[in-house]
Parts: sequence; structure tokens; C-alpha cells
Amino acid sequence: MENILVAGAHGTTGQKIVRILKDSEDFEPIAMVRAKDQVHFFKNQNVKTVVANLEDDLSQAVKNIDKVIFAAGSGGEKVVQVDQEGAKRLIDASKKAGIKKFVMLSSIGAGRPEKADQLKDYLNAKHNADEHLKDSGLDYTIVRPGTLNNDKGTGKIKLEKELESVGEIPREDVARIMVASLPDATAHNAIFEMVSGDVSIDKALESVSS
Repeated sequence: MENILVAGAHGTTGQKIVRILKDSEDFEPIAMVRAKDQVHFFKNQNVKTVVANLEDDLSQAVKNIDKVIFAAGSGGEKVVQVDQEGAKRLIDASKKAGIKKFVMLSSIGAGRPEKADQLKDYLNAKHNADEHLKDSGLDYTIVRPGTLNNDKGTGKIKLEKELESVGEIPREDVARIMVASLPDATAHNAIFEMVSGDVSIDKALESVSS
């Protein structure tokens, strides 16, 4: 089994990612948490944890890790420090540690932040983090979902390299996509946008996989 570090594991989407990983036969989640009191939350679920802050040194966090899922977010409070620089810091630490793949949770519109009417600072930060990952030399998948909601996942999406219009998608489906992108040949060095649709996740991923 591969050890998967989940940055932002205690967040709403991160918890769903950890749950899917825990139920898989191929992966073991390592929940990266910022506060020590969050350790108990995962310990009660028999999930391993590592305490690390995206604003500090992350070399310990990536020890004995095979692949990384970045699902952390500042919630708009520390956009540059966390969404941009924190992501860059984890990317750099992952490269030094020889991580095999880095799956990044980005945002629809991050490929063209200059066109945004709203959330321009956030999209700029995500864009800069995505570009850093692309230039890092790491194998990667960059997932850019529409607006996240808490509806029950359908397992069906609309996926394009660049969507013409925005939309919504359940966090559960985003979590599924992140985990489904972990295998080496799936969505290899791919970037795509997605919203809810009528194509199964596995079939949609085939269109961006080698």
C-alpha cells in the first residue's frame, strides 16, 4: 500500500478524502493536521497523523510518504501564506523527498485569474501554486472544480481542460476525483476543470489519462 499524505485533512473535503483512502485497498491515508487537538479526531478512526504547519518547515511531514494530496485552504484569511506559499513549500519538500505524485486541489478559473470578477486574489494564489507545481518536475494532477457544495455525490461529472461556464460540484465527488487521480498513469501531468455532469468519474478521467 502507498502512504498518501493529505494536507488539509481536517477540512470538509479533506475528511472525505481521508475516508475514501481508508476504505481503499491500495492507499493508506496520513492526515496532515495543523493543531495537536485534531490528532484525536483521526486517532479515533485509526488514521495515522502528522502535525505540520504549511507556514513552517515541512520536511518531517513528507517522510515515508509515497504521494501527496493537497486539499488545504485558508478560507480566504491567509490566501498568499497558505494557498500559495504553503502549497509551494509542500511542493518543494515533496520534490526533495522524492514523492512519486502530487495531486493538487485548485479551483476553476485558476488558469485565467486575470478574467475573474470575484476572488481574484484567491485565484491568483491558486494559479501561482499550480504553476510552481507544473515547473517542479514532480508528476502531478491539478484538479480545478467549480463551486463546492455539500450535496450527496453522484459520481458523475463534466470534465474539460477548460470549461466554458462555471457550475457546482459536491465535495464528495471532488474527493473521489482526487483519490482516483493517484495512480501513476491516471491524469498524468494533467490539468482539468470540472463541475457536476453526466459522465462517470472513471470514464471522464480516461480522457485526460495516458
